[in-house]
Amino acid sequence: MQDLTINAIGAQGDGLARLGDGKPAFVPLTLPGETVRANMDGARGEVVEILSASADRVAPPCRHFGACGGCALQHWAAEPYRAWKAEQIRIQLSMEGLETEILPTFAAPPASRRRVALHARKVKGGAKLGFKERRSWNLVPIEECPVTDPRLVAALPALARLAEPFLEHPKSAPTLHVTLTGTGLDIDVTGVERKSGGLSADARMRAAMAAGEGDFARVTMAGEIVYGARQPLVKLGPAVVALPPGSFLQAVPAAERAMVDFAVAQAQGASRIADLYCGVGTFTFRLAEVGAVHAAEMSPPAIAALKAAIGATPGLKPITAEARDLVKRPVLSTELAKTDVVVIDPPRAGAAEQTVEIAKSKVAKVVSVSCNPATFAKDARALVDAGFRLEKVLPVDQFVWSPHIELVGVFTR
Repeated sequence: MQDLTINAIGAQGDGLARLGDGKPAFVPLTLPGETVRANMDGARGEVVEILSASADRVAPPCRHFGACGGCALQHWAAEPYRAWKAEQIRIQLSMEGLETEILPTFAAPPASRRRVALHARKVKGGAKLGFKERRSWNLVPIEECPVTDPRLVAALPALARLAEPFLEHPKSAPTLHVTLTGTGLDIDVTGVERKSGGLSADARMRAAMAAGEGDFARVTMAGEIVYGARQPLVKLGPAVVALPPGSFLQAVPAAERAMVDFAVAQAQGASRIADLYCGVGTFTFRLAEVGAVHAAEMSPPAIAALKAAIGATPGLKPITAEARDLVKRPVLSTELAKTDVVVIDPPRAGAAEQTVEIAKSKVAKVVSVSCNPATFAKDARALVDAGFRLEKVLPVDQFVWSPHIELVGVFTR
């Protein structure tokens, strides 16, 4: 057991201190300026007692905080917490030798998350649902969640009943990927044992019955339909899109709107726009109110959904769309010859291959959306080396009280 002074918050949301030998120590659930007593296991510790609390410490709004691994920073006051999030972007940019204007952080409101991944475990008489403990495979059963839309929280008992048939095989560890859509809950279940033949007919029937009782829109198992009452629909700007099973959506509608509004404002005046890693059209339809859009995405079902929505959405500039692996076959600089603005929203790994082609092109402006400041900074460095200037960055705190920060960056020649 050691007494430690917390100097900062590390990138994963843990308090950072120094041991007697100068090596770093990470202590979750602490804050800068606090003195704590902790049980140490190597470089990681667990708080036993807070000897001197920070003035920025607040009461966590959730009873599960501390055990549940979903949130790391509910105990921190809003202003220093948001400043820390923006600082994570500045740090990553500085590691690549970059500086820019960092705009005020957009903060997603609590109780607004429409997409969650719930883990299921078998218990006597059924199933329990929840999130994993911090740094553990153990499950914390969830009864409330202040970051999640209340309509989804209210469905937790029905979702637990749905999970039970998917635990038929002892090796199954189901995860329910739940999305709140305009027509109800869309649930895609992964982690079901397949080698034994998947779900039995009886389990499928029980799952369908539970889905009907829960009034869910659709239930799929790794994309395969188990139950379908209604097509899950989402509104993306002026378009209504029918979601493919397991498709990606931004987690919080307000954060999505903030990022799209920002990107569209930057694209004003463009005649031709490329929307790369477009998904089901999160940015595409709003951008098509500005100029003609070419949309590209790795997922064929996502592109099919986007194309289906085009014909039912009048008043847009032309949209072309293609399913394309942007890692193995990025859109070439020659294909971008007449493009004014590129909007790109890659996965966490970044877009190194596509960035090379954008850097070689004559595109005047790039709007880059990222869920990973580290890979954003690497791609930004490549663009800056090619003659772009990183004008500004909008931090977006979509995953409230987690260590994750998203951003939208604007590059001009």
